[in-house]
Amino acid sequence: MMRRNQRHRAFDPDPAAPDRSCDMPGCTEAAGYRAPRSRQMLNQYFWFCLDHVREYNAHWDFYKGMTPGQIEAHLRADVSWNRPSWRRGHLGGSGGFDEDQVLDPLGLLRGNAEARVRGRTRTREADQRPEALREPLDTLGLPWPVSLAELKSRYKHLARENHPDANNGDRAAEERLKTINVAYTALRRHLAEAPQPLAETG
Repeated sequence: MMRRNQRHRAFDPDPAAPDRSCDMPGCTEAAGYRAPRSRQMLNQYFWFCLDHVREYNAHWDFYKGMTPGQIEAHLRADVSWNRPSWRRGHLGGSGGFDEDQVLDPLGLLRGNAEARVRGRTRTREADQRPEALREPLDTLGLPWPVSLAELKSRYKHLARENHPDANNGDRAAEERLKTINVAYTALRRHLAEAPQPLAETG
């Protein structure tokens, strides 16, 4: 015994269709297919036969009568499902998200919090560098404070590594070397002009 397929086919009439004729004037076919009446009445329908619902859908334009500005505003609202949105951290008051109020048996959130604390600590340490020297230090990959001996050693290494002769005349290496030279000069000048600590006397 073959089992009957109960699956609704794509072009079958709507099971909820009313027992009446097509809404297209002059058509006496059964109305088995619905189509929204307008953009403002999406839940109210015309009922058409298959040929006329195809014709109606072919000419349907949801944005008909709207200006370009209204269309753009409508599309933007659709992105957030037509719900209001807030900047991150501003929903529900000015207080931020409190991880202590969340059950966290595996300590996953605590790890994130500790990582953020470490990041803030590194940021504070980076902020202790003289502002004029931050870019030169980053260029040479040096920590702060740095000694003149450390500066010279790092410069020699980078100069050898980026010299055009060691890179088959690569123009990019030549430009990097120029940047390295500028950074080295700025740091060397600062270290030469900085007051030196007094030698201890016994």
